[in-house]
Amino acid sequence: QTSMKNMERELVCPVCKEMYKQPLALPCMHNVCHVCASEVLLQHGYLCCDPTSEPSSPAATPATRSPRLGRRAMVPKPDRLDRLLKSGFGTYPGRKRGTVHPQTVSFPCPACQRDVDLGERGLGSLFRNLTLERVVERYRQTINISAAIMCQFCKPPQLEATKGCTECKSSFCNECFKLYHPWGTQKAQHEPTPPTLTFRPKGLMCPEHKEEVTHYCKTCQRLVCQLCRVRRTHTSHKITPVLSAYQALREKLTKSLAYILSSQDTVQTQIAELEETVKHTEV
Repeated sequence: QTSMKNMERELVCPVCKEMYKQPLALPCMHNVCHVCASEVLLQHGYLCCDPTSEPSSPAATPATRSPRLGRRAMVPKPDRLDRLLKSGFGTYPGRKRGTVHPQTVSFPCPACQRDVDLGERGLGSLFRNLTLERVVERYRQTINISAAIMCQFCKPPQLEATKGCTECKSSFCNECFKLYHPWGTQKAQHEPTPPTLTFRPKGLMCPEHKEEVTHYCKTCQRLVCQLCRVRRTHTSHKITPVLSAYQALREKLTKSLAYILSSQDTVQTQIAELEETVKHTEV
């Protein structure tokens, strides 16, 4: 327990004092949540982009956004900020009124208490620390697994659950799993999983990296995960979220089916005419 507590301290953001959500790696080698970094810059008078937007990291994805993003408000719009920066008006640290020189963003690191130069792009020049993000996720899973999960079907006293079922959305001990999944029935085909309290729908997994696929590569015409997306093989490819690709393909298929159904009567009429012509020719 002591080692787990020490590890948890290393996974806590120095700003919000919570576990990292979408951590950004600073030039000083420290990390900070993307939302927290945006708030710090706003508090110091810098005009930064909307923290609810994705960071300019190649691994940015809406699926990994922080749940705290929905509470942020009163943030300037990016298009308005671009016009403001190009016009040269406005005052903030590092910029004089009426000048047209680009702004150099200085970020006060809460860990080392130093001002870190982020350049002209600010947070846009930082990359997400994917390794730290995965360590945090694994730690959360370890904490959840370490808590004992009891069978939901045992009569008191309940036994500890050893198997879970995604289709049934329940956790079972060995005997209850056999009882509720009798041999020769459709439930016997259910695949057992580790017991858990939160059952997520089973998604498609990348066969190469064993990660859930989140994007679709139009160039290769295949589903890709986060690790596939940052590889050089997909550098210049057109990649879109799975939901967008699904909706586009669904609309295309819907239009094709509507066209086929609308032409069905015409085709049947032509077939009948051809059959009559064949009969007349035979006569």
